[in-house]
Amino acid sequence: LVLELSQVVIPTYGTVPDQQNLHTPEWADFDNKPDSLFFSDGQRRIDFVLVYEDESKKMTHKRSDRKKQKRKRQVYESNLINNGLQLEATRSVLDEKLIFIKVHAPWEVLCTYAEVMHIKLPLQPDDLKTRDSSFNWFSSLFRVDENIIKPEQEFFTAPFEQEHLSNFYIQDKDTFFNPATRSRIVHFILSRVTYATKNNVKKFGINKLLDSGIYKAAFPLHDSGFSHPSTDPDCPSERYLLYKEWAHPKNIFKLQPLDFIRKYYGEKIGIYFAWLGFYTNMLFVAAVVGVGCFLYGCLTKDNCTWSQEVCDPNIGGNIIMCPQCDKVCTYWNLTITCESSKKLCIFDSFGTLVFAVFMGIWVTLFLEFWKRRQAELEYEWDTVEFLEQEEQIRPEYEAQCTHVVMNEITQQEEHVPYTACGKCIRMTFCTSAVFFWIILIIASVVGVIVYRLSVFLVFSATLPQHVNGTQAIRKYLTPQTATSITASIISFLVIMILNIIYEKVAIIITDFELPRTQTEYENSLTTKMFLFQFVNYYSSCFYIAFFKGKFVGYPGKPVYWLGKYRNEECDPGGCLLELTTQLAIIVGGKAIWNNIQEVLLPWVKNLIGRYCTAARSEKIVPRWEHDYHLQPIGKLGLFYEYLEMVIQFGFVTLFVASFPLAPLLALINNMLEIRLDAWKMTTQYRRMVPQKAQDIGAWQPIMQGIAILAVVTNAMIIAFTSDMIPRLVYYWSFSVPPYGNHSTYTMKGYINNTLSVFNISDFKNESKPFPPWLGKQTTCRQVYRDFRYPPGHQHQYEHNIYYWHVLAAKLAFIIVMEHVIYFVKFIISYAIPDVSQKTKSKIKREKYLTQKLLHENDLKVVKKTMGKIADKIFKGVDGPFRPKEE
Repeated sequence: LVLELSQVVIPTYGTVPDQQNLHTPEWADFDNKPDSLFFSDGQRRIDFVLVYEDESKKMTHKRSDRKKQKRKRQVYESNLINNGLQLEATRSVLDEKLIFIKVHAPWEVLCTYAEVMHIKLPLQPDDLKTRDSSFNWFSSLFRVDENIIKPEQEFFTAPFEQEHLSNFYIQDKDTFFNPATRSRIVHFILSRVTYATKNNVKKFGINKLLDSGIYKAAFPLHDSGFSHPSTDPDCPSERYLLYKEWAHPKNIFKLQPLDFIRKYYGEKIGIYFAWLGFYTNMLFVAAVVGVGCFLYGCLTKDNCTWSQEVCDPNIGGNIIMCPQCDKVCTYWNLTITCESSKKLCIFDSFGTLVFAVFMGIWVTLFLEFWKRRQAELEYEWDTVEFLEQEEQIRPEYEAQCTHVVMNEITQQEEHVPYTACGKCIRMTFCTSAVFFWIILIIASVVGVIVYRLSVFLVFSATLPQHVNGTQAIRKYLTPQTATSITASIISFLVIMILNIIYEKVAIIITDFELPRTQTEYENSLTTKMFLFQFVNYYSSCFYIAFFKGKFVGYPGKPVYWLGKYRNEECDPGGCLLELTTQLAIIVGGKAIWNNIQEVLLPWVKNLIGRYCTAARSEKIVPRWEHDYHLQPIGKLGLFYEYLEMVIQFGFVTLFVASFPLAPLLALINNMLEIRLDAWKMTTQYRRMVPQKAQDIGAWQPIMQGIAILAVVTNAMIIAFTSDMIPRLVYYWSFSVPPYGNHSTYTMKGYINNTLSVFNISDFKNESKPFPPWLGKQTTCRQVYRDFRYPPGHQHQYEHNIYYWHVLAAKLAFIIVMEHVIYFVKFIISYAIPDVSQKTKSKIKREKYLTQKLLHENDLKVVKKTMGKIADKIFKGVDGPFRPKEE
């Protein structure tokens, strides 16, 4: 494509050697029309704006450097004019050093590049009848008022071809190419025009000029202010309508005007908001079911037999628990955990199992229905057969092209930045750096674990630990609770700090890796960032869910971390409540942190900018200067928005068995996120260059991977983190003979049966509590359910038969739950086609019309011409060869 452009579309591709041959932009003064989107003649529309600082007034560079920069800029602008673009220069109203270059693409240039870029344009209005859904009356309550934002007329489209110009639906040449398409075409040209040649290597593209500081900004214009419509009666004021009907907080419960968003910002922005809106709508179902399971737990917690036994002074009050740390910890009553056991009954209930199974099916429905919705958008937004253009080389890659190699395909020499050995060294270094940072994250998790172990000793010694303690604070602030909450907060702070640092490190690593194109750059950065974020955000949750309290030994023989710190133990009810606390703090804290950061940072930067120009605010400022003082969107665009939502998607699915309110928190956050992102784009950022996008890219397979992993993690949380399986085993096997003493199945006696007994005299000297136990009891109970034989048994302190029954039941549960959910997921995936029948019909109809209009019309011309020739040949000849008259 670049070769084609250099030979056909861009005949003057390269630098102009003679200064006198350079074409320069027209100069025009500002006409005091602040909302004007046209050149000074009022006829030519501004499709793009370039901003540079007058080199003669720069004081930060050497004179020779300023002359080189000026030369490159002049050559670049001359080549733009040679390629058919029209330029007009205007000096800034507020800062005389700034000069704005307004760019206009004439009709001929738009047609030429629309064909080169395979842009699909209207052939004729869509004539397929659509059946109104029975839910239309309901959804209309949440739609944007069609009198304010009129629905876009649907067309059948085809790739533009100039030779078939008459077949396209052209009512007005000025509106045939909408502003977003015009900006995309102009940006395509800006990215491929040269400005210099060095060592036979052409330097081209606006991105390189921006990076080198020759230009300060390049952007398409917003069509109006966001707070008021344009004073130009012919301007549609689409930005104002988007703010009023989409970005304003009052629209939080309204559906998004996706076609209007796509029309203004392009398909890439449109597909992001379509995905985010669809995800948020699906979360509503998950949130309702999650709240239902939570309420079920709240209503049934008073019937929780094992919690009642913990709180019963005659049962839990007579159970003395072993110390949870060496020497400084003392014995304590089981009733101390009464309040936490009641809370645990809310989350560790039958509703949790139902919700975990439901979420395994929900995530499949979400992904499959999103594929259908995505297919509809692909057709409606003309990206079904979207062809990726030949992507330009990144300027950073191009600058390092010093090695010459032979291209195996073209058999021609080409410049590359490194040899095969050099590429191998770079990849090795980058991979090692990524693994080093992952190890650093794991080290931070270990540090938090050590904090837990060490601070637990402090809380155990500080908080009242008397067996008969009746202080009110002891009901709610146990050493375990205090340790869990403080450790979760510290873990959250460590996560956010490492996140900020690693974002910069990941960019440095990817820059050193030197990907060839921007797509390769984003894919490489996506892989690194998601891998890091996955370990950073989820490692502490995985530790609590699957490692904490699992390898602790027993009081006479505890397991130590680093030979010094005694391993952590869970509460008598397990670690589920602590995992719930961790998730609530991280999910809630992350949502608040991100939203404050996204709103405050651009707002403060723009506020400072407005304050700096307040003294000159009495002047009338043109639209292009208003937009220049807004914030740039950044090279990575929507990368961080997708990353934030996919990390949240992981929290909602991976650990939802321990926190059924996670979908509700995500729903509330996303309803705000949609409006905040819309507010940022319409009020705080320059207009993005419209880009095509067929789908959400690499994030789709990432979510599919998370969905598969979520089934395993939730099954293991229920099996190993919650207390559900031990309770079920006790109810069905050990509450009745031959193992139990009850005549019917019951949960009575569960606490006494599952807390293992330990003889106080078997404590080793290094772990014996001080002061020693002065009561009459000679035994204490283990905090966690380890199911060991009591002292005096021939296999004392070894695992009993209950342990092996429970372990077998846990493994069987994981296998059954996984296979059932995976089977249902497979059936759903098979039953729901990726493309609906209605969309398939529209695609076939469009292909038929394209063939009919673009090709059959040519055949008609040929037949008509051949018919005239045949008439002349057979004129006057009678017989079977004369053409039959119709």
